[in-house]
Amino acid sequence: MSIFDFTSFPRAGFIRRFASWVYDLLLAIAVYMVAGAIGFLIFAVFAYFGLVDMNGHQHLIDAQRSSLLYSTLIYSWNIGWVSYFFIFFWAKSGQTLGMKAWRLRVQNQDGTLISKSTGLKRLLPTLLGLGNLWLFIDWKNKLSLQDKLTNTEVVLLTLEANRGRL
Repeated sequence: MSIFDFTSFPRAGFIRRFASWVYDLLLAIAVYMVAGAIGFLIFAVFAYFGLVDMNGHQHLIDAQRSSLLYSTLIYSWNIGWVSYFFIFFWAKSGQTLGMKAWRLRVQNQDGTLISKSTGLKRLLPTLLGLGNLWLFIDWKNKLSLQDKLTNTEVVLLTLEANRGRL
């Protein structure tokens, strides 16, 4: 149980959201790269056991790039892990690491944490942070496109609230 009333925090503006986005972009790239390395290792193991058709290619990367199926599987795996990164942190604490650094929290408009399904719904309009440009259209309410579509909000926490909850 928290001692904070999360409905009392002000909504975050564009600058702070953008700074958090930059931080999280770097983390998302790292997650994508690690997932890619693991995914390609799995692909290599499958090739070793003859489960991957090399289509006459000598190198595994050439076989992957020449196949729409293999490429789709590997890139979907990578994007799936990046998506999981965001959904996990949003549903667990309302904060990714970038949001924590900038004292932001995504929540339902009643102050509760969002569900994993709501997190999934936020992903597409959040894509590359473009949904935050909606803040320039709806400046008064400080709601991004993903906020409006999922009835959520991103609030600016105090230092005490950002440090942890009781």
